[in-house]
Amino acid sequence: MALRPRSLAVRVGIAVAGGALAATTLATAPALAAEGNEHPRSYKGKVTAKPGLLLRDRPTRGSKVVRYEPYGKIVHIFCKTRGEHVQGNDRWYLLTDGTWAWGAAHYIANIGPAPRWC
Repeated sequence: MALRPRSLAVRVGIAVAGGALAATTLATAPALAAEGNEHPRSYKGKVTAKPGLLLRDRPTRGSKVVRYEPYGKIVHIFCKTRGEHVQGNDRWYLLTDGTWAWGAAHYIANIGPAPRWC
């Protein structure tokens, strides 16, 4: 079965719709930035716990261990929340490397800006 070329009207319609979507996206971006909702696509951190860091399914030390990250590993942070205090710090980071898991912020040094709130 041979493919037929699209008509000029269909091609123009696709181009106009795509341009309208791009224009809408560009028009709303400044509004988001003005509201303080703009954030980088990802935040990064470096594991500072010498023996490595146990990552958990909730932001508490007693919750189930999901995985382990070694000392010095660069991790991707989605957002931060308050949880159980670890060495006086109640911040926990939701990490997105492979499986989603929580790590105590006390043991993760930010690389760049601090993560947004969840």
